[in-house]
Amino acid sequence: MRAVRANLVLVALLLAVSACAGGGRPVDLANVTSVNRPTPVGAEENPPASTGSSAPTPDCDPRASFRPDGGLPPAGQMPGNSTMRAIQDRGQLIAGVDQNTFLFGFRNPTTNALEGFDIDIVREIAKAIFGDQNNTVRFKVVTSAGRIKALQDGDVDVVVRTMTATCERWKDINFSAIYYMAGQRLLVDHASKITSLDQLGGQKVCAAKGSTSIKTIAANPAKLIPVQVDNWSDCLIMLQQGQVEAVSTDDTILAGMVAQDPNVKMAGPKFTEEPYGIGIPKANVDMVKFVNGVLERAVAEGRWAASYNKWLGQTGEARATPPPPVYQD
Repeated sequence: MRAVRANLVLVALLLAVSACAGGGRPVDLANVTSVNRPTPVGAEENPPASTGSSAPTPDCDPRASFRPDGGLPPAGQMPGNSTMRAIQDRGQLIAGVDQNTFLFGFRNPTTNALEGFDIDIVREIAKAIFGDQNNTVRFKVVTSAGRIKALQDGDVDVVVRTMTATCERWKDINFSAIYYMAGQRLLVDHASKITSLDQLGGQKVCAAKGSTSIKTIAANPAKLIPVQVDNWSDCLIMLQQGQVEAVSTDDTILAGMVAQDPNVKMAGPKFTEEPYGIGIPKANVDMVKFVNGVLERAVAEGRWAASYNKWLGQTGEARATPPPPVYQD
């Protein structure tokens, strides 16, 4: 009996020594060969075609807006029964904007304030209504896909968010005169030799949901793999992580990405024209005319140029000039 007990003690000691020698390492080590980087929330490959209005899109000049009615009324004295008077009485202009597009509409991490070229345009409108541009705007962040719905639902008075005026969109909302002319290009890794969409057959190219850019990518005959995301900053992240081969959208948006990351570059020439207009609800034609008067004044008095120089003048791209207004009459 004593011999059996001695043998059991010896076995226990041997097991204890063996456990100590293992240093606490797990018995079965996981064989990890790669780590998948997280995909941004909402990213979608090969998204279905946009389901907009079923009504046919009429031919139009999407740049042609409504001519202003003479001079602008004095700030704080908007005409009775006008859209502008309702905004004045409310005490705030509600503007749909972006907070993720560097240089156009982004949140300053130091001050937490929204800044950029589009934000300056919003403040011009507010100043024309109230005489003050600092405490008279309520910014409402909207996605590219949510811009038109925000206007249709009355959630915002205007949308100033790198929004291309198109005949299809004119069916649902009104646009101001064009305040900036952009063009779609490519963003790729700095070492890439890619210069056109045609070279990206079978590869993933990123753009924002609800943008004209994602439609252009999907329609390219090279059979690209479009990847749509909620915000443009997600496209840059996916390019940095090697999850897409390129980003393709307006050169203005891409310029902001290049300014943020020197490891990427714009490649190739512009292959579309993207005329930016301010979105306004369909019923508020008086507001369209008023905004067009504000834009004309901002250009004439040099504030358009000052904002451009501040935000876009140092990007290295060819210097832009304000587009001449085009009106329907």
